[in-house]
Amino acid sequence: MNAQQGNAIMPGVTIHKRPPLHIGLNAHLLSLSTTYRSAGINGYIYQLLNRLPAEMSGSPELSFAAYLHDPCYRGSPGLRVVRSRWDTSNPWRRIVWEQTRLAALSRGLDLLHGLAFVCPLVSACPTVISVHDLSFMRYPEAFRRFNRTYLSLFTRLSVRRAARVIAGSESTRQDIIALCNARPEQVVTVLDGVDEAFTPASAAACDEFRQAKGLQDGYILYLGTLEPRKNIARLIDAYAALKRPGARRLPPLVIAGAKGWFYESLFTQVTSLGLLDDVLFPGFVTAEELPWWYRAATLFVYPSRFEGFGLPVLEAMASGTPVITSNVSSLPEVAGDAALLVDPDDTNALSDAIASLLSDEALRERLAAAGLQRAAAFSWNRTAAETIEVYRQVLGAGGGHHGA
Repeated sequence: MNAQQGNAIMPGVTIHKRPPLHIGLNAHLLSLSTTYRSAGINGYIYQLLNRLPAEMSGSPELSFAAYLHDPCYRGSPGLRVVRSRWDTSNPWRRIVWEQTRLAALSRGLDLLHGLAFVCPLVSACPTVISVHDLSFMRYPEAFRRFNRTYLSLFTRLSVRRAARVIAGSESTRQDIIALCNARPEQVVTVLDGVDEAFTPASAAACDEFRQAKGLQDGYILYLGTLEPRKNIARLIDAYAALKRPGARRLPPLVIAGAKGWFYESLFTQVTSLGLLDDVLFPGFVTAEELPWWYRAATLFVYPSRFEGFGLPVLEAMASGTPVITSNVSSLPEVAGDAALLVDPDDTNALSDAIASLLSDEALRERLAAAGLQRAAAFSWNRTAAETIEVYRQVLGAGGGHHGA
């Protein structure tokens, strides 16, 4: 028998291909704007929308539909984009849409993944939700009343109804179990990744970027949303302590990122400390410039009191920049032994860590090398692959159906 005969379909035999299982992705928090909404969770959503279909390329097992509103998102191969006519950038409209229209759409799905904390409380198919952190429960005073009330209530209810809950770190997984009364076997840790755009650059290229920004002598960088739990006020105090009379000359402190909430006191603090010429606020950083801000920094400081993952730490390490970060929540999971870890409530410890890195070039080089090695272990493709494995666990347990 030749190969052609061996592969032939026998006459009269009909092969029935199983139709793909339909996965819905609630991506209504996706925002490609130049505000704080385009940071943090937005990056996770964007990466999964692009990577999940790619992980299934060549296989008809699963199909993906993304439900969103952002008019700028154009989709990726293998992803069906279902754009809502409702402007769900308004929180009230988004909540109503999720709990009504998305609940109705779930009748045509085999599984619905809420990419940010919640799913419809009445869903016609099994649900998976991603919980990025429970900072609104751990630090409620750092949030506006409406945000913390809504997130606390709907996250707990969504966790209760979900077949699986995806946590961005083991620290977050333990919080979900403790604060949302989730079953340990229900909550799966799937670590975030780092985009391939974050890589080191040559010394000459970094010098050129610094010159263009008027920072030719280097700079200390913080990059993230301006909001209370990021602990930026303590960073400013730690920097001010190093500016005492007779101290060595310091590079400027660059506090980059979009304005979030309760940030106004930071500008008052800088003024009262006489640091207007030393502390710079460049504002929102575009995706094109973001890797360069990391690469060209002398060091990166991220003293957050609480993080579900701490993506900026990983991005800085992948860019070849030495890192100082906090020794709490998920941050040690991300940094490992590739960063200096400090108590976020200890101003002196933070000042000492900054001074140590500024004065010790060998230490900076060692941390930069260790950070590159550490960051290489994190991949968005792996995040997507492990997320698909969660889908298979749910669907394989009898959760799949084909609705009308």
